[in-house]
Amino acid sequence: MASSSIFSKILLPILFFIFFFISPSLSSSSNNYSLSNIVVNSTSEFINHTAISEFRILNRRVLSECPDPNPYISITTSSNSKLSDEDFVTVHISGILVPSKGDWVAMISPSHADTSSCPFNGIQYQQTGDFSELPLLCHYPVKAQYLSKDPDFLSCKKSECKKYVKGRCAVKTCSASLTFHVVNFRTDIEFVLFAGGFATPCILKKLHNKLSFTNPKQPLYGHLSSIDSTAISMRVTWISGDKAPQQLQYGDGQSQTSQVSTFTQNDMCSSLLKSPAKDFGWHDPGFIHSAVMTGLNPSTTYSYTYGSDSSGWSEKISFKTPPAGGTDEVRFLAYGDMGKAPRDPSAEHFIQPGSLSVVKAMADEVSAGNVDSIFHIGDISYATGFLVEWDYFLQLITPVASHVSYMTAIGNHERDYISTGSVYVTPDSGGECGVPYETYFQMPTPAKDKPWYSIEQGSVHFTVISTEHDWSQNSEQYEWMKNDMTSVDRTRTPWLVFTGHRPMYSSVNGGILKNVDENFVKDVEPLLLENKVDLALWGHVHNYERTCAVYQKECKTLPTKDASGIDTYDNTNYSAPVHAVIGMAGFSLDQFPSKADEWSLVRTAEFGYVRVHATRNALTIEYVNANTRKLEDSFQITR
Repeated sequence: MASSSIFSKILLPILFFIFFFISPSLSSSSNNYSLSNIVVNSTSEFINHTAISEFRILNRRVLSECPDPNPYISITTSSNSKLSDEDFVTVHISGILVPSKGDWVAMISPSHADTSSCPFNGIQYQQTGDFSELPLLCHYPVKAQYLSKDPDFLSCKKSECKKYVKGRCAVKTCSASLTFHVVNFRTDIEFVLFAGGFATPCILKKLHNKLSFTNPKQPLYGHLSSIDSTAISMRVTWISGDKAPQQLQYGDGQSQTSQVSTFTQNDMCSSLLKSPAKDFGWHDPGFIHSAVMTGLNPSTTYSYTYGSDSSGWSEKISFKTPPAGGTDEVRFLAYGDMGKAPRDPSAEHFIQPGSLSVVKAMADEVSAGNVDSIFHIGDISYATGFLVEWDYFLQLITPVASHVSYMTAIGNHERDYISTGSVYVTPDSGGECGVPYETYFQMPTPAKDKPWYSIEQGSVHFTVISTEHDWSQNSEQYEWMKNDMTSVDRTRTPWLVFTGHRPMYSSVNGGILKNVDENFVKDVEPLLLENKVDLALWGHVHNYERTCAVYQKECKTLPTKDASGIDTYDNTNYSAPVHAVIGMAGFSLDQFPSKADEWSLVRTAEFGYVRVHATRNALTIEYVNANTRKLEDSFQITR
């Protein structure tokens, strides 16, 4: 299609290769613990796409035993028994003779992931473009912490005398304690002590006892989604280590048997250079169970539980069905680009620092009964080929997604990869190519790898598209968009909300690949105007920005203030859509330039989400700061 230029088809893969495999080799040997400044300080879009960091490229280092004759080193954990479904494990390191800022502990899973089998996979690793002797590990560490995270370590405040000579201490050692947050991702865990920092690591000591979960088959992380606009049926999807079908029990003794699916390493995408998902980032996802509750009433509270006698049962969970399409009102939350963050001081390959506060704020709203549904518009978990991070994300959203319908749109970090049919040929998905996303989040889409759909709740018709699949004129998705929006009965659902990941309007330009694809705007924006879209919601850019009623970069109407001072767009005489970028739910925020075009009315970079209340006469949109719970912006569209 038009946007797949020679630049995106040829030059981007070449630059991808350079940034991944040549730049790290340029690092100065005088710094044992950090990457090249060329890589770390680069403002290239590839930093955003691939999260290049010291921790990210651990697997690109030669591994060896440290030349350390220290006989005193010990590594123990607070838990010598089985792990629960969520645990905080304290790792205690003692016997360190000379504390170093380069000492660190890795949490590795599965526990058998060590270098003993790596030589047999040497060719596979060289296909990634890494021509060093061997990678660090056959499996990527789930997370890691420097011992200096214990503030008493480098100063050796926690010391122990190991040897006395003539009544005086001749050998003193130092210790540190680190806490790791662990969720049940089914495979055993090993903790390993390293020296040499992330850049030049060597093994000092391994934990003697591997840690395992009490019940690797435990059904977990149940989340809800709507299957149509009637709201009389709801899907529940959950994860278990057991492939046998399980039961979803709900209401007054009703039950449904789960359909079971999974995906394997062979389902992941790759190229000449092995992707993380195909290679060192792989982690077995267990089995994904899904069942549909039927015979429900809209806008009604029920409870459910899922599992089996052999695998275990979830707790009983209360949930509320959304209002049926065509009814008078709906209250929903919306945002993009949330991801997850560690609940400990660990390094992980991709951290979205705002995600914890956003989920906490939304969970409070859900528990108060003020939310009918949630729409997460792309860039879901940011696992990007490091599959264990899906488990952490699913555990994070459980307090909201298990209680109300959690609807999603696909983003670049779920779908894009070189030569796989995505519009953009960046390696943003890490080789996932939409497979984990579509397995975990089963939306009412027309078919596999066609992740667009529409749904109605209350007075709103939602048109949810994929900006990562062909949207050009006469494409399958384009025709679907046109037909879907043309068929909306505005007497039934007076509001038309259009959502997709990459925006049509943003004041933040972006890097090598621009945040706004002008070809996308040229082809699709006319459809929004022709079908009188009221509100377009986008992610991808990590901030909040609201426009005037805009078309082709020209303000067609400016809002006026109502009696309460709220910006109000009067769509009685429709002029153009209002656009809002809402990608501020987790990823490190993008700051705005000092100047902006006239169509940009409100620009704020604070972590949060939008709260929308739709009646038949008004759409009220509020941007909530997740940390302060105060409103950063509010506006309404009336008719």
